Amino acid sequence: MTSKNLKKRIYTSFALLFLLYLIFFSKIVLLFSLIVLGVLSILEFLSITKNIFKKKISKFLSNIIFIIFIFIFCFTFFFFSNFLHLKILLFVILFSCVASDIGGYIFGKFFKGPKLTKISPKKTKAGALGSFFLTCSTLTALVSYYTSNFSMKILIIGFLISLACQLGDLFFSFLKRKAKIKDSGNIFPGHGGVLDRLDGIFIGVPVGFISLILIF
Repeated sequence: MTSKNLKKRIYTSFALLFLLYLIFFSKIVLLFSLIVLGVLSILEFLSITKNIFKKKISKFLSNIIFIIFIFIFCFTFFFFSNFLHLKILLFVILFSCVASDIGGYIFGKFFKGPKLTKISPKKTKAGALGSFFLTCSTLTALVSYYTSNFSMKILIIGFLISLACQLGDLFFSFLKRKAKIKDSGNIFPGHGGVLDRLDGIFIGVPVGFISLILIF
């Protein structure tokens, strides 16, 4: 069962990487993807909060805040993608966020060890370290490739990106735990729903972008 799920996860990962490739080179694919993923994220979030909040006002406020956040995220990502340098910067950060997720998964599976938190039982301290390591390595490699320079500041930014991704992941894991559900959906075989894939990215990309501007 685990092996079958791993295969699904690998195949889906390659499909998502191919989608990223298309998104980078096509504005139409980028716009369509942002709309679809944004709408699905909102629908999944509404489904989660439906199982958490009893009071309508609490549910309404949390949903409105999330909808506004998703709108700002998608609009800003699309707007900045119209400028080549900002587009490259966004995708460098995006791939670093993906690396954080991959690093956490691989190191967690391989080294296992002590659990990180009760919020998400599958996450381990080794996985957290793996996230930091692969994020910093990926960001360093990409920035060095595009600028032909290396700075210790890159490692600090990589650390912040990975930290933001992991906190975003834990936050949505906490919400799913409160809602008593395992995954936010099942649109991605082996991965779960849209929020299961984008939870860390939603926090990691803004933090990474702001960090690069302020620190680098």
